[in-house]
Amino acid sequence: MARYIVGISGASGAPYVRRVLQVLVNSDHQLDLVVTRSGAKVLEVEEGVKLTGDVGANFGELSRWLDHDMASRGAFQWHHEANVAADIASGSCHVDGMLVAPCSGGTLARIANGMSQSLVERAADVTLKERRRLILMTRETPLSLIHLRNMIAATEAGAVVLPASPGFYHNPETIDDLVDMIAGRILYHLGLESDLLQVWGGR
Repeated sequence: MARYIVGISGASGAPYVRRVLQVLVNSDHQLDLVVTRSGAKVLEVEEGVKLTGDVGANFGELSRWLDHDMASRGAFQWHHEANVAADIASGSCHVDGMLVAPCSGGTLARIANGMSQSLVERAADVTLKERRRLILMTRETPLSLIHLRNMIAATEAGAVVLPASPGFYHNPETIDDLVDMIAGRILYHLGLESDLLQVWGGR
């Protein structure tokens, strides 16, 4: 059983991470979830998910959102963004990969420059220094020179910057088709197989 961290920060794009989480919670892998305060606001605005300081209530909200009984899932941990004493804040805690989705411009900047203000950024910093897979799903558009330089810095440090920019060669018919394409790319770069990604077979 592998272990993955998913961080949700304050950028638009919650449907993408919802699809990835649905795949992960239906697998045998261990999942650690960290949601920043601004990330929680995005979930509320885009998905109607209302997270509070009550862990039990949060499990209920996540279960409804992901169509999965999270309380019955043993291999799942909810971490508060301020808990820098969590096990995933240490390199001695083995994880197989981490995803930050959506990854806001500010979160990207702090990760790219090694400035950890929350558990999301600290866990990402650890993931990089331990040479593990780190996927940053950005969605900002257009991009400023600052964004581009931070993307370069993050890439040079070992991260994969994966913009939420779906293709159209598979002739998508619904928004879900577009979401699935990006979710499939994310899972692929985490080293996980799924049936979400439609591979181009050439013509």
